[in-house]
Amino acid sequence: MKKLIRNINRVFSFVEDWSLFISVSVALVVAMANVALRKLTNDVNLYWSDEVVRKVIFFSTYVGSISAIRARSLIRIDALPQLMPALKKPLTLFSHLAVLIFSGCMVWFGYTMTLMVYEDQFAKTASLQIPEWYFYAVLPIMGMMMFIRTLIVAFEDWFGVDLCAEPLKGEVEAE
Repeated sequence: MKKLIRNINRVFSFVEDWSLFISVSVALVVAMANVALRKLTNDVNLYWSDEVVRKVIFFSTYVGSISAIRARSLIRIDALPQLMPALKKPLTLFSHLAVLIFSGCMVWFGYTMTLMVYEDQFAKTASLQIPEWYFYAVLPIMGMMMFIRTLIVAFEDWFGVDLCAEPLKGEVEAE
């Protein structure tokens, strides 16, 4: 079981890190190229650059939330457990339950909206004419990854174990 969770963590981390790196790099290059073309020429402009940057911000917000769960950086009740240490576990559990409910809503509503936009043949981006359902499909995928990642983190927090840590050299793992 631990090996499966480690593999899930490894795949999720790879997808999160590289998709964020590639998408933000594309947005940065497109935005810089558009600014350079605007400043260096009078009539050349990448009319679609704003759309690309907006879609990358949309994408990186949702994928970044999965990375935030991994790093335990999501917004949560932080001051109260420091004042009253006995409340740390219940408030952490409450925080994880809230994220699980949110991610469940993202799966449900994201799937519903993706199907609705998929059926609309005119739902395309303004400049590039890319079907909008591609971007809406991020929502249920992100929601599912967020749900699984939260379950792993909640289990680790509740039981005080590190399920995602690689085994030490020479350590035999019980399957």
